Amino acid sequence: MVVERVSIRRIAADEIDVFRSIRLEALRCEPASFASRFEDWQFLLDEEWRRRLNDPVFVAFSKCEPIGIMGLVRFRPHKMAHRATLLMVYLRECFRSTGLAKDLLDAVIDFARGEGVLQLELAVNAENPAALRFYRRHGFIEVGRIPCGLLDGDRGIEDVIMVRRLRG
Repeated sequence: MVVERVSIRRIAADEIDVFRSIRLEALRCEPASFASRFEDWQFLLDEEWRRRLNDPVFVAFSKCEPIGIMGLVRFRPHKMAHRATLLMVYLRECFRSTGLAKDLLDAVIDFARGEGVLQLELAVNAENPAALRFYRRHGFIEVGRIPCGLLDGDRGIEDVIMVRRLRG
């Protein structure tokens, strides 16, 4: 398989159309992978999309088209500012197993380190074995589980809490 040339970068606050496009695609194509639902985001006003870009959002592009996303939210309290949560992780299916997900994660990690983040955290659906394998392969360890962390209708789904120390 020939992988097209891709670029990864943090998108700016004025790139809400890029953000909207890839975030809604992720929610539409992989609804079981996210706590949010497509319906939670589809009618957001531009101001809300822009506000959500106050936290860093990285997008992978192929031929100027967004194909992947990864966000980072740093904890605000001073004693917790060394921690950040990885969220909105998505890569279009045809680009999976190409190494691009690792490249996207590496871009986020490089940024986080530059900002003084010492620890990345995330929650992943326990019923998503591919995601669990990916995170374990890239240094995340499971530190706990939240029973019924997500509700899908009446069905509770366990959240797996994972952590990766960046340094320190």
